[in-house]
Amino acid sequence: MRYISNTPAQQKEMLATIGASSIEDLLVRIPPKARLSRPLNLPRAMAETDLVRHLQRLAGLNAAADDYACFLGAGSYDHAIPSPINHLISRGEFFTAYTPYQPEASQGTLRSIFEYQTMMAELTGMDVANASIYDGASSLAEAALMAHSVTGRDSLVISRGVNPLYRQVVETYVEGPGLKLKSAPLGDGLTDVDALRKVLSKHVAAVVIQYPNFFGCLEDVRGVADIAHEAGALLVVVADPINLGLLTPPGASGADIVVGEGQGLGVPMSFGGPNLGVFAAKQELVRRMPGRLVGATVDVDGQRGFVLTLQTREQHIRREKATSNICTNVALCALMATIYVSILGKRGLRKVGELTTAKAHYAARELGKIPGVRLRFSAPFFKEFTLQLPKSPERVIKRLMKDRVLAGVPLKGFDRTYKDCLLVAVTEKRTKEEIDAYAVALATAVA
Repeated sequence: MRYISNTPAQQKEMLATIGASSIEDLLVRIPPKARLSRPLNLPRAMAETDLVRHLQRLAGLNAAADDYACFLGAGSYDHAIPSPINHLISRGEFFTAYTPYQPEASQGTLRSIFEYQTMMAELTGMDVANASIYDGASSLAEAALMAHSVTGRDSLVISRGVNPLYRQVVETYVEGPGLKLKSAPLGDGLTDVDALRKVLSKHVAAVVIQYPNFFGCLEDVRGVADIAHEAGALLVVVADPINLGLLTPPGASGADIVVGEGQGLGVPMSFGGPNLGVFAAKQELVRRMPGRLVGATVDVDGQRGFVLTLQTREQHIRREKATSNICTNVALCALMATIYVSILGKRGLRKVGELTTAKAHYAARELGKIPGVRLRFSAPFFKEFTLQLPKSPERVIKRLMKDRVLAGVPLKGFDRTYKDCLLVAVTEKRTKEEIDAYAVALATAVA
């Protein structure tokens, strides 16, 4: 549509090409009741200083994580972000860079992406990682299509412990190729392996689990991998890479594809995005991977250099023959993750994991002491856990906001089975004082 806004003659010619006489012809499928029949009610233009004040007032209405004790999770987490990240990504060559198609002019960008790929492969325990995808949900959806492409099978089994929002994106993606989705139910917070065996068949391309899962519980990756492989299916694991500084990487437990949300690796929550999709796989699957890959090579003088490699040009040109329509990556967010991992190193990442799990378990103990409040599941958890409350989680959240506490994510909107449950995440940023204050405020709210 942006090209139609040129000259009237160009507009007319382009509309005629597609068999339309006017712009209105393009909008006929939009129901009249859904269209605005009056001009937009916008205020008059403001001077710059007045506009800045106006936007600041609007921003002040938001509940920013930095202004509260944040216990939100469910895929986006309030981890600490080292200050050098913002200074480095703001450099013009990174901040304004786009696609590194010309390696002779893009060595810096290509090098940073290559380092990112190496770090993600090491964290996930896989052989190769791509240059990133848009977010964790689209990474999982691409993994579903890739599993279908690799195996030729037409159905997938997804654990109910996988993020419900991710499952919705997968449902949208697989509608085109007509893949069938089956669910593996949960037992006590973990995938029911007996039920999983029953839904597996020769038609299943992959089994999908999350580690830790949506409810915070630690799945038995090795056990599920054995079950999936016995049926000839691949195992796809959704993992948060910041947790893998301490947890066993899925690749070491039999995963074939590892995807996840990399937001915790130095990327701000930003009220929901942009995010960072991680995608890694075994070496034998590399030619089926979506997105782009950066590889290292040498030039005619023997100097080390970096180039885009294994590019399936059909993704850009002949899309009907493509295994994926992902043909770009979130390079700036990937750079944030690269700088984050470089700054922390192996010991730093492990320390983040240790602090996170220690504080989460302290919070679970303190909150579980409140009359009427209990852990919904007894399975081991990492940094996130599910509380069952004696009062409406939505009302409790609203009450605790008055105490400057973002208490967690209510689960009623995801699954009414858990309508009385609250998902609580605790990162290394949370202090003992904040956790204790949360416990006091929650006790008052449910009393």
